[in-house]
Amino acid sequence: MKVKREYSCGLDAAVDVIGGKWKALILWELHHGTARFAELRRRVPGISEKVLVQQLREMEADGLVHREVFHEVPPRVEYSMTDLGRTLNTALLPLGEWGEENMSGISERRWGGEPAA
Repeated sequence: MKVKREYSCGLDAAVDVIGGKWKALILWELHHGTARFAELRRRVPGISEKVLVQQLREMEADGLVHREVFHEVPPRVEYSMTDLGRTLNTALLPLGEWGEENMSGISERRWGGEPAA
């Protein structure tokens, strides 16, 4: 159960919603449009099934992601961004651009120029 807390500023609230290794990457992948669970798992390398389920549930609870269940055989579930998720994704765009511009330098400083595993 999540504990209700007061945020000290807007950045505190935003980081709480998007915090963790995977949420920003999942949201970024959903900007391409609606995706099924298996598609997201393929498009976010390294994420486990358990973690993807957990992150999607949290993002749905936070109003960032919409989950639609189709009652058919075989069952189908699709995920898409909500309007709130789209506004957050727009806010992440400059962060992604900063990462692109600085990726090689970050790698060198963190791993001494060795390729990432």
